[in-house]
Amino acid sequence: MDRRTANSQWPEETADLPSFYSPKSRPHEAPATHLNADTLSLSPLVQPPTTYPESDRGFDATQLPPPSLLSPQFTPPATPSGAATPTTEHVPRGVPVDSSLPTGGCGSKRPRLLETLPEVQCIVRARIPTVTGTEMWLHLYSNNVDTKEHLAIVFGNNIRSRSLDEPREDETEMDRMIRGAYVGRLFPGRATSGMMGTGAEGEAGKDGGNGSSPLVRIHSECYTGETAWSARCDCGEQLDEAARLMSLPSQQESGGIIIYLRQEGRGIGLGEKLKAYNLQDLGSDTVEANLLLRHPADARSYGLATAILRDLGQEEIRLLTNNPEKIRAVEGPNREVKVLERVAMVPLSWKGRGGFKSKEVEGYLKTKIEKMGHMLEMGGMGP
Repeated sequence: MDRRTANSQWPEETADLPSFYSPKSRPHEAPATHLNADTLSLSPLVQPPTTYPESDRGFDATQLPPPSLLSPQFTPPATPSGAATPTTEHVPRGVPVDSSLPTGGCGSKRPRLLETLPEVQCIVRARIPTVTGTEMWLHLYSNNVDTKEHLAIVFGNNIRSRSLDEPREDETEMDRMIRGAYVGRLFPGRATSGMMGTGAEGEAGKDGGNGSSPLVRIHSECYTGETAWSARCDCGEQLDEAARLMSLPSQQESGGIIIYLRQEGRGIGLGEKLKAYNLQDLGSDTVEANLLLRHPADARSYGLATAILRDLGQEEIRLLTNNPEKIRAVEGPNREVKVLERVAMVPLSWKGRGGFKSKEVEGYLKTKIEKMGHMLEMGGMGP
């Protein structure tokens, strides 16, 4: 159904959006008047099983972790796993795209692509339990392009790295477990990785069995927005929201991946980015400031992200982005990865679900829409 037809049933009034946001949109049915911690928190993934499936065990069945001393009855109701968790989800809806077509929803520009994809290797993987109850798997990568430590944050248990799982010369089972090349979960006294002779090395990247593609976010490092609480951009909020969406129960089958690239300040580095901030205080917008410092408006590249996605076994993805130009850039020089859908990343404050507002961030979003072609439509979310 055409989205304009689908939205025609809604009245002409729009949500309380910034003045530069022109498209008519469906009003939020129940605008939040305060920050709802339950709505914004990360939903927990399925609790770890107390036993391992035979196909994943690969070690003595008697070597099971001790039972948990915590009971669900003692879980405080306000935590993500408690009774206060909302029963409805804000599930992301994707807009189909096809970069092979001129009108495929991928922007009009031709992004800068590498002739060949970089070589990447996952050095180590570790389980990260988070303060919200969700678990994720942090993968650290090396590459042959730069010396930076790029990362992949993986949600779900079915997405694996090929380069990490490959056996390495003269390593022991303990070596494999220490670098994260194991199946199931680690626990005190475990002696084997559960991978040798089980064929697990060939299972990298398989989905959870429902055939759906994972939700993927390509996120560039932003120290000021993620660590220094900056209200000049929405990068920190975008990172948090991406994690929340990927940990929804409806996403558990397909999983989710955040590729975290160390390209601060759209690729110009933190020092130059801070200079750009001073130029913004002197009256320039974010694009003009970069140009005045003799940098491109956007100096980022995404070849490393494509290579990491391939290492994680992904050939078709749903991309969480407002930038249609990023679609073709992430797909790689020969469409090594195909983007099937683009899912919008709408600011939480625009949806009436908390978030934050500031003069600086509205100017930042205005410039991204007007000068960089970003699309922040409201129609991409559903109950």
